[in-house]
Formats: sequence, structure tokens, C-alpha cells
Amino acid sequence: MGRPRAFDENEVVRAAVALFAGRAYDSVSVDDLVHHLGVHRNSLYKVFGSKRGLYLAALRRGFATSDPDLDLLLLAMVERAPVDAEVAALVQNVLHDLDRSLGSPGATSTLLGDRLRARATP
Repeated sequence: MGRPRAFDENEVVRAAVALFAGRAYDSVSVDDLVHHLGVHRNSLYKVFGSKRGLYLAALRRGFATSDPDLDLLLLAMVERAPVDAEVAALVQNVLHDLDRSLGSPGATSTLLGDRLRARATP
């Protein structure tokens, strides 16, 4: 019988959303996750399977609301969607939802462009 989990999985995923939204997937190491999330490496692997598993959980969480995390979306679109079909599917779903809620793909593009410009401004 294993020990009870010493962390709140929802809280870890929420913190991972913030970490991945602030930095690109490839610039977040497992050591960064362990340090910033306060989770032991073995626990992270046991619960999420891998860094990618936690990333996918963070994407699902960050995209699950009617107000998705645009920073997370932008980084996922640029970095992971071109090379990861599962990430691409999640990105396409949230883009479709944004198009529907904003009324057009043009409005979604404007929103994302504005967010990208804001990220580039110190």
C-alpha cells in the first residue's frame, strides 16, 4: 500500500499552467517543475507520467474555461502544436471555441495579436 499523496493535484496543475504560460515548454525542465511546484520528482512521474503528461493536463486546465489562458495558448500554438498532434488538437479546439464566442476568426486573430504584442512590451 502506497503513501497518500502529499500534494493537491489540482493545485499542481494550476501552478503548472502559470509556469508553462510564462515560459515555453522546452524552457521548463523537470527540475524547474519540481522546484516551482513543490512536488517530488517521483510523485510528478507517478501522477502525470512525464513532463508532457503534466503539460497536457495544464493545457486542458488552461483551456477549459470560457476565458482560456492566452499566453499558454500562444506558446502552445507556436512551439508544440506543429510537432505534437495532441497539442495541435487541443489548440484547434480552443481556437474554434474562441471563434464561436468572439463571432469570427478575425476577432480571435486580433485578440491573439494584441496579447502577443502585450507580451513583447516590457
